Formats: sequence, C-alpha cells, structure tokens
Amino acid sequence: MTEEGPRGWAEPLYGAVLDATGVGPGTRVLDVGCGGGGFSRAAVARGARVHGVDGDPSAVALAAREVPEATFAVADATDLGGVGPVDVVGLVQLVAHLRDPRGALREAARVAPGGFVAVTVWGAEQDCDVRAFGEALAPWLGPRRPPPEDGPDLLADLVTGAGLEVLGSAQVVCAFRYPDADAVLGPLFDSGLGRHAMNAAGPAAVREAVLERLERHRDGDGYRLDNTFRVLTARAPAQQ
Repeated sequence: MTEEGPRGWAEPLYGAVLDATGVGPGTRVLDVGCGGGGFSRAAVARGARVHGVDGDPSAVALAAREVPEATFAVADATDLGGVGPVDVVGLVQLVAHLRDPRGALREAARVAPGGFVAVTVWGAEQDCDVRAFGEALAPWLGPRRPPPEDGPDLLADLVTGAGLEVLGSAQVVCAFRYPDADAVLGPLFDSGLGRHAMNAAGPAAVREAVLERLERHRDGDGYRLDNTFRVLTARAPAQQ
C-alpha cells in the first residue's frame, strides 16, 4: 500500500505518536525520515525541540521551508552521526521502505538512551479502504496475493531484535478525503499500477471500474477512505 494520500490525512497518526511518547514543551524529538516535515510540524506545535533527518536533500529543503522552527539535515537512518541525545525518536511510515530497518532502529536507540522510539506502519489490508484501488484494478493486474493470516508479530520482533523494549501498540484510523473524482483518480493514474491498468484497458475503462468500486465510499460530492495504521512504542536502553 502506498504512503501517498490527500494533504492532512496523517494528523491523527502524528497525534497518536506524540501522545504515546508524552511529547510536550521542551521534549527533544528526532524525526527520522522527515519527508516534507509533517510530523515535525505536529511536534513543534506541542512545544517540542525538533530535529529532522532524511536521505533525500529535496525533502530536507522542503521541511526546512515548511517548519522553520525545527532544524533539518540530510542523513541516513542507519547512520545518524552526532545527532542526539534526544528524548523521542519517531519513525513515521518509514521502516517498510528501509533496506536495513533493524539497523535504523538500533541507531534510534543509540541516540535516545532511556528514551522512547515510536514506529508506525500500515494496518492489516482488510482494515484499510485503499484496498479498493487494487480490487478495482485486479482484472488488469493479475491474481492478487491473499492477505497474510494472523501470525507472529513481525514488527514487535523487529523492534525487540534491535534491543528495544516494546511498551505498547495501538491502532489509529486516518481518513483519506478526496473532494471529487478527479482528486481521487489523479494520483492513481500517475502511479505504476494505474499506468499498467490504463495501458491494458484504456483510461475510460479504468476510471469506470475505480469509481464503481468507490461508490460505497461516497462522502457528499467526494470520497472518504478510512485506513488503519499501527503505532508501536518502545523504550531504548539507558547508556551504560
């Protein structure tokens, strides 16, 4: 599932991370994989002292413009150099994109001795309305793999394997709101899956199939897709 969505969709997710880690005035927060600075902005609004890092220089430049109250730098999630110490590290919708997520979590623990590390990921596919896009495009994308059955908690195993103590896990529902059909179809048509389907069937057929599947998600003149995300909170070991 993609991380993309309409502007503002992640505010409940940011709030859940900040609540779980007790961020308030003066809290030192590190936003790893800061992107355009959304989570950093939410932390600053609570009075935190925020530093963000990202491997993409253009994202860092955007975040610096959007959140001038924070500081930002280009850095690899697995090598944060002299950053820290901090009280809270947030890895918001990041670990699924990393080649070495355990290395990034170990590095987060290093810079937050005795502090909190929060990780967020998508919830189960059946709890995310964005699955509607894949279902609508299925005739042109081939067979879909069924969602995995319940089994070991892979995220918790990843976090504990990095030397962190899991404190809790919660689910948050975020609404993706689109004002009209063009707003919901535009990003889809620009995606790899959308282009593949259009090459196979043509834009008109794809548009018809997607809008038919999204009819149950109508919200006035637009659409609302409710998606579940998971927030896992852990504590880093204190420095010896």
